[in-house]
Amino acid sequence: MKAVVQRVSSARVTVDGELTGAIGSGLLVFLGVAPTDTAIQAVSLARRIVNARVFADDAGRMNRSVIDSGGAILAISQFTLLGDTTQRRPYFGGAMAPQPASEIYDRFCEAIRAENLSCATGRFGAHMLVENINDGPVTLLYDES
Repeated sequence: MKAVVQRVSSARVTVDGELTGAIGSGLLVFLGVAPTDTAIQAVSLARRIVNARVFADDAGRMNRSVIDSGGAILAISQFTLLGDTTQRRPYFGGAMAPQPASEIYDRFCEAIRAENLSCATGRFGAHMLVENINDGPVTLLYDES
């Protein structure tokens, strides 16, 4: 399981012109699920992300989590994170099949909500338009193998 996490001032996602999720200050998470990934890994990764100290404290140091800062999370499924880019045309066979991947993605979002955080989402498997305003910018890569 791979995730690209960006600290944002705001982020939103639309599908077919419909707003499906939006947050103010918080984290934008792009999540890719591999065939061997499990719901246990999804919960572990969600906990790592919500507890990551990437928001400024009163001294201006990255010392607060999204929980501490009162922020929210926008989680977007993104199978392309598992793409093999060794060739000119990426190969996406390293991503989990849609049905089980959707269940793991849902478990990831549930784990975030279990931390009393808002977790907005896109629509699994849909073509999405994601807009964000990066804050910092702060972008982190997570690999929960």
